[in-house]
Amino acid sequence: MAEHVTYADAGVDVDEGARAVEAIKASVATTMRPEVLGGLGGFGGCFSAAALKDMDDPVLVSGTDGVGTKLAIAQLLNKHDTVGEDLVAMCVDDVVVVGAEPLFFLDYVAVGKLRAEAVASIVDGIARGCKASGCALVGGEMAEHPGVMNPDDYDLAGFVVGVVDRARMIGPELVREGDVVLGIPSSGLHSNGYSLVRKVCIEGRTADELRQPLDELGGESLGDAVLRPTAIYAGALVRALRAGAPIHAMAHITGGGITENLNRALPKGLDVEVPRGADGSIAWDVPPVISYVVRAAGLTPDEAFRTFNMGVGMSVICAPDDADAVRSALAAEGLTTFDMGTIVAGECGKEGKVVYR
Repeated sequence: MAEHVTYADAGVDVDEGARAVEAIKASVATTMRPEVLGGLGGFGGCFSAAALKDMDDPVLVSGTDGVGTKLAIAQLLNKHDTVGEDLVAMCVDDVVVVGAEPLFFLDYVAVGKLRAEAVASIVDGIARGCKASGCALVGGEMAEHPGVMNPDDYDLAGFVVGVVDRARMIGPELVREGDVVLGIPSSGLHSNGYSLVRKVCIEGRTADELRQPLDELGGESLGDAVLRPTAIYAGALVRALRAGAPIHAMAHITGGGITENLNRALPKGLDVEVPRGADGSIAWDVPPVISYVVRAAGLTPDEAFRTFNMGVGMSVICAPDDADAVRSALAAEGLTTFDMGTIVAGECGKEGKVVYR
């Protein structure tokens, strides 16, 4: 007679999964938009496209991303309430750079051992991120992977869909020589460069050590500083664009830092010139945690600027005569700005690049 082995015996707890779904329903409900049809629990999330009829040529814009090895630090410190915001930020702030409004979001949570409270904390952060960016959390997946992942491990992935009327799209084709670049401050490391962060700042330290306040971080602990959630700009930027902010292009400063992201907002034949001292000094503030990691790793300025955001979460490009109007429009939405650089002539027919003067 065959041995009686249940799904729970194999490591998958269906009852705990049901508890997790119940635990996240309230958070998900806070993200609802009028276009959402039905609620959590269906096989697919439904979102009405009726509003797209008001656009002459609606363009759907999609994006997907994860949080990366920042999750290993969250797991070490047993702090899971911020990484969901990171997940949303990495997705919605990618699609907004073409002027798209994020409409709806889906998440994928893979865990070694499902614990309803931990998953609820993660999804609560995802819901906060969705609410901040104005998109609805219409569904997702919680997958338990016993034997594949360690019990305390988990990974996150997110997917967003946005829309923009083609005539209102922004991007490199609008950028002109002489345009100015404005920076919007980052909240810290955001969600990039964490393999290096872990190697030089986390490995060999206990959770208790990471919770100790440090003078170099203004009294903040290293654990709190590296887990500070990624800033979400999408909601404010969408509202500023709707109000008529004359923005030509934007760049989300993520993996690859300023060097490998700001150039993505440039057309061929144009470069962006960013003033920077030989020692790496710049005219805007760099969050202490970034300076701390750069020192710990002994990075050169060139290495630092192609690894971390160096205090810039989003870059905005506009005509010099429109700079004050853009600053005002962003300030009205709670976003501060600083001068970053200028668009200059590059090599004819060559891809644009970031040049540090």
